[in-house]
Amino acid sequence: MRKLRSIVVGMGLIIALSQLFSCTPKNTKHADTPVLDTVVEVKMPVLKYGIPVDSFTLEMGKVKNNEYLSQILNARGVGMGTIDKIARKSKTVFDVRKIKSGENFCILSTRDSIPVAKYFVYENSPVEYTVFELTDTLGIYQGAKEVKTRQRTAQGVVESSLWNAMIDNGQDPMLALELSDIFAWTIDFFAIQKGDRFRVIYDEQFVDSVSIGIGEIYAVQFDHYGDENYAFIFNQDDRMDYFDDKGNSLRKAFLKAPLQFSRISSRFSNSRLHPVLRIRRPHHGVDYAAPKGTPVMSIGDGTVIARAYQARGGGNYVKIKHNSVYTTTYMHLSGFGKNIHTGARVKQGQVIGYVGATGLATGPHLDFRVAKNGSYVDPLKVKAPPVEPVKEENMERYTVVKDSLMQELQKIEWEPIEQILANAENGRK
Repeated sequence: MRKLRSIVVGMGLIIALSQLFSCTPKNTKHADTPVLDTVVEVKMPVLKYGIPVDSFTLEMGKVKNNEYLSQILNARGVGMGTIDKIARKSKTVFDVRKIKSGENFCILSTRDSIPVAKYFVYENSPVEYTVFELTDTLGIYQGAKEVKTRQRTAQGVVESSLWNAMIDNGQDPMLALELSDIFAWTIDFFAIQKGDRFRVIYDEQFVDSVSIGIGEIYAVQFDHYGDENYAFIFNQDDRMDYFDDKGNSLRKAFLKAPLQFSRISSRFSNSRLHPVLRIRRPHHGVDYAAPKGTPVMSIGDGTVIARAYQARGGGNYVKIKHNSVYTTTYMHLSGFGKNIHTGARVKQGQVIGYVGATGLATGPHLDFRVAKNGSYVDPLKVKAPPVEPVKEENMERYTVVKDSLMQELQKIEWEPIEQILANAENGRK
């Protein structure tokens, strides 16, 4: 029946078109030439959030501190009864209690003398949004903006920190965090020195012509202490991962550090002057000074064997057993990560707590300790074995990818040292 209906409709369309072009126009010498009296230009509607906005007035705003959906809508003439129905109906799509201060929203109202709000759109993120229809249907649905990707290249030389090197070269400083994640198992980013340099090929993501962050990173060269460190992205066993120029994995059994971008305030020592007790005693860990609340991550997979409090010592602390050889301890925490309890399994990079100053401490920092076979060792000197490299059967394919990316990396010219020094001097003025 559907096929017969399609044939009939198609024949009807052909007959209609043949009649249109066979009609004889008036006042013309060429009766055989079809002439259309008028051409109607169809104007495409302007869409925002998937809604034709031509007939609406748009009000853009940000959620204020301690402001709720009811306050935002009620101030625009939406009744509390309607707001209550929206809140109840939206639970399966988006919990309105999760609306956060600082996030963007848009209200679409009619262009009448007394505007009537028809849509409320809450931007969950730079990409995702939730639409609330303020009509009889009270529909609630989610959507996503189009994300456009542009391939970028960057290079720079470290003067003070990798973060500042990004800023000095006009790059997104979040790229520094991405690089630190890629090389987390091979480079100690607390030991970055002046003169270290990098060049990278990556994607930058845009929404409405506004950059929303870093996308895929394809290749990196990071020169640290004169050594060239490479990272190339490669798909092995349906997993995208990074390998060096010899095909070795950049992932190791442990992260080099349990938190990002801070400074070492105290190192491993058998005789350190305690800052509170003012006596010399062993300090079998590394202190990382960082702001209170900085996330602390487990350096490897393992099991939590202690989550407790020491009033005259480490304050809130977490102890993790990684294998039969290594355990790690994280002390002076201001709080614990979600679902962190004795017996819990944790993954490498999982947040297990937050930097604080609990216990015997003069200020917020993390006291991080590593034990090997029951004895404390210097965390900065632990060498963890690498995970699986590129497999032999994949090496030919990897070599093609690596060589191609290497050629592109080498096209990125290093900035002359004279220019770097001039830029640094200008920055100080």
